[in-house]
Amino acid sequence: MSIRGKEFLERWLVDNVPELIGADVISAGKATNKLFADAQKQGIEGGEIVEETGTGSVYETILDAVVHYHHPGLAD
Repeated sequence: MSIRGKEFLERWLVDNVPELIGADVISAGKATNKLFADAQKQGIEGGEIVEETGTGSVYETILDAVVHYHHPGLAD
């Protein structure tokens, strides 16, 4: 398990999810690419982030974060 991958993912979501409210699937896909590019700039491999998602899908994690940010009362 990668602590820096987890910390990066959490920080990235906090910093970027508000901008994604109302995003469509294409925007979420672009956000996924941006997350990996931002991680790479900091020397963090994509695998370090993927293992922290719980689902193995960063795309699904971003969509889930957007939905729960926009509708915080929704059940998991």
